[in-house]
Amino acid sequence: MTPTLRVWAPRVSRVDLFLPTSGSTEPMTADDGGWWSTPRPLLPGTDYAFSLDGGPPRPDPRSPWQPVGVHGPSRTFDAAAHPWADAAWAGRDVLGAVTYELHVGTFTPEGTLDAAVGRLDHLADLGVDVVELMPLAAFGGHHGWGYDGVALWAVHESYGGPSALQRFVDAAHARGLAVCLDVVDNHLGPSGNYLAEFGPYFTDRHHTPWGAAVNLDGDGAAEVRAFVIEKALRWFRDFHVDALRLDAVHALVDDSPQHLLAELSDAVATLAKEVGRPLSLVAESDANDPRTVTPTGEAFQGRPGYGMTAQWADDVHHALHTLLTGERHGYYDDFGAPETLAKALTGAFVHDGGWSTFRDKPWGAPVPPGLDGRRFVVCSQNHDQVGNRALGDRPSRVLAPGALAVSAAVVLLGPFTPMLFMGEEWGATTPFLYFSDHEEPELAAAISRGRAREFGGHGWAELYGADVTVPDPQARETFEASRLDWAEARSDDGRRMLGLYRALVRLRRTEPAIASGDRRATTVRVEDGAVVLTRGAVEGGAVERGGRVDVVLALEERPVSVVVEHDGEPPRLVLDSAAVLGTDPAAVESRLGATTVTVRGAGIAVLR
Repeated sequence: MTPTLRVWAPRVSRVDLFLPTSGSTEPMTADDGGWWSTPRPLLPGTDYAFSLDGGPPRPDPRSPWQPVGVHGPSRTFDAAAHPWADAAWAGRDVLGAVTYELHVGTFTPEGTLDAAVGRLDHLADLGVDVVELMPLAAFGGHHGWGYDGVALWAVHESYGGPSALQRFVDAAHARGLAVCLDVVDNHLGPSGNYLAEFGPYFTDRHHTPWGAAVNLDGDGAAEVRAFVIEKALRWFRDFHVDALRLDAVHALVDDSPQHLLAELSDAVATLAKEVGRPLSLVAESDANDPRTVTPTGEAFQGRPGYGMTAQWADDVHHALHTLLTGERHGYYDDFGAPETLAKALTGAFVHDGGWSTFRDKPWGAPVPPGLDGRRFVVCSQNHDQVGNRALGDRPSRVLAPGALAVSAAVVLLGPFTPMLFMGEEWGATTPFLYFSDHEEPELAAAISRGRAREFGGHGWAELYGADVTVPDPQARETFEASRLDWAEARSDDGRRMLGLYRALVRLRRTEPAIASGDRRATTVRVEDGAVVLTRGAVEGGAVERGGRVDVVLALEERPVSVVVEHDGEPPRLVLDSAAVLGTDPAAVESRLGATTVTVRGAGIAVLR
């Protein structure tokens, strides 16, 4: 039996429960604090909606299930009915975990959570630790990225609904894979957003790129904050997810004595103790502020920490992407030099208090030397950095396999938490475009026009040519073109690239120097045509010679030679990307305690 339904609607004088199956309406009882309750519980699978002051039926703000879309009735769901088989699952936090981001709708031809289960063995074989699902909250239309969700407690029906998410998590845990769910609390989408009719969920006191901010510090904010926090705890408790990725937390504007993120962090820590397994929070933040991952009981530069487990560090992507591709437009303006990549690999942030040309002001703050590098999630591809490009094109569009190997090595062998984007591991060439499926004609037209305007505003014409047509987000073919082509993984080139990724992930698991997040044990030097990344143990502030790993990143399609000095026995070559990818192998010559490594073209050589 589903518990008695309750809804927060403090500004109305009457709330009725509407049951569409029978067409009946029942008055709800007013409770303290603006809450209303039903006189009796409803059976699981019962459709219902709320009428406010005699208005049209609206879905429940805390709807667990929207079977006919975001404008239709809600449906009760018994989360306790699933026969969980993961009692032996001890959990996995995200620090240092190989994370794999995927979009359920394009990951498989079927585009469902149940179909994605069929690919989990591939991820386990690759060496993935955490599967990160792009947002699943119900949104308008059939397909989309999910960042315009409006039924934030529900699982999008096209993906299989709430039961499918429970099955997916159970199947992932059976394979030793943790699950991270991407959630969006900083705004709601434009289609099906009825929250403002129920109460002060939004405020004009603050503004975001999407309009009025979520009300976290004004009248009624206590219930709005509870809405966000209880939803997060529900994913952990009822769906057994292991982590949440919090979208654009810099847009959660909150002047309260305790920031929402800190309150959420404390609540999740309490639940983790109750369930006896680690639960993680990963923040996407544009602020380049170590405060984000500073514990709630501590302070950074005099400000209390937010307590996030980890945060995305986009500067590493920007430094890597610009160096390998030569792109310099937009927010890439301050990136591109090998020395900038070296700074990113040791400091996490390139903009760490200095001038940001793109923002036209100083930006960020330096990361304390002792802060664990695994608290920063880095990548060479993700949904934003691929999908927000005009053509949704991946680095494989312009980079040869050797350069892709350099990219993979930077992400997987550095001191941070690595994240891969679906298909990257075999060098996928399928694009990941921005797509939507809004049913309202005016909204659909506005989305299409807006995407076309962005082509000029972001300087894409310089890269692609002024005559390039930007794919229409609303066109069905834009969505279809974004589906992964799994046949590529079985091609000769795909199998070789997949072999390289597997080898790099194995190095993370077998080499303690690489698995470490100690940035003080990471040094980077730049030579002509190469960057040498050294990982090792620290003694007195210097990298020890014993047990270290050297990664030679050759950036150019010409022979590049570097000298790697070691005390004692000369190092041995443990991974050569050229050999794996089927091209000329690296040459290694050792004498007098020094090793000369010659990489014949773009690629990597790893020595221990």
